[in-house]
Amino acid sequence: MLVPREFRGPDAWNRKGQNSDVAISTRVRVARNIWGFPFPLRLDEEAKERLHRKLVEAIEGALLATDLITLDLADIPEIQRQLLWERNLISREAMKLSGHRGVCWSATQQFSIMTVEEDHLRIQVLRAGLAAPEALHAAFEVDARLDARLNYAWSKDLGFLTACPTNTGTGLRISVMLHVPALVRAGQMEKVNKACAEVGLTVRGHHGEGTKALGDVVQLSNQRTLGSTEEELLANVQAMTGKVIEYERLMREKLLSESRNTLEDQVFRSLGTLRYARKLNFEETQGLLSTVRLGVHLNLLPGVPLEGLSELQILTQPGHLQALHDKPMDADDRDIARATWLRERFQPESN
Repeated sequence: MLVPREFRGPDAWNRKGQNSDVAISTRVRVARNIWGFPFPLRLDEEAKERLHRKLVEAIEGALLATDLITLDLADIPEIQRQLLWERNLISREAMKLSGHRGVCWSATQQFSIMTVEEDHLRIQVLRAGLAAPEALHAAFEVDARLDARLNYAWSKDLGFLTACPTNTGTGLRISVMLHVPALVRAGQMEKVNKACAEVGLTVRGHHGEGTKALGDVVQLSNQRTLGSTEEELLANVQAMTGKVIEYERLMREKLLSESRNTLEDQVFRSLGTLRYARKLNFEETQGLLSTVRLGVHLNLLPGVPLEGLSELQILTQPGHLQALHDKPMDADDRDIARATWLRERFQPESN
């Protein structure tokens, strides 16, 4: 067994939340560091291990969840680290770094805490749909419990001190994962990117900074943390996300009214490919699932459940696919296995 059962639990974006036709999930991340320890890049391996143990002791002592799972990422295979990254429980940096660093998360995957990543602590809270206020409240509850057990590095002039200057201040990032197929088809994403940049927000790929959008899924988040309060950052993200959601819905209705035949053709061709293809790479699969997802929301495919599509967008990732088959696989084998599995999932009920 490559992947323990606890890695395969529910995922925050596999639930239905507010505005879930466009907003897949919301993530709040808080960066914190501890007095008396240099930033992780300046720590030797012995100091990393000592800090990791100290942080895990504080996390476990804070009684954050009855079902808390704790791992030292140095002790697990690469495939398991990839799986955690694909579920957004750890960052790409945590996946690739060497030495002692860890992650703690609840079995429901509603929150995770990375230790000894770019910063000493990265607290993450995940919620379905557009739920920034609820996610922020939950993140601050976790933060307050840990603050009572740890001595955070903080400056009266700068706020919370972080390894990267862009995180200094509140140390807060609020991200909303959005499915925007109509805006992509209408060629409106450059306009959205520009509007977000003008108010200090950024649009990134599915897995954040340095990744591209797959399956018409993007992340909208605040770009700065210094000079604004948590309430101001929240209001800014909420306001712009609401506008993008309205714009996406408008473009969907425009597509449906002006190009219905073309749209229906794309939707049913995508469904047919998922039902009958013999090889599918990950990027193509995400595009097909995105088009089918759009068709479901526009009531063109009433028999296809939305929840199943959300699950498939997770489980067809390379790490998850290998976990499902309990063995390492090269790209060609993954493409064959992915298509085989999708054919089984998308067979018509009459068959």
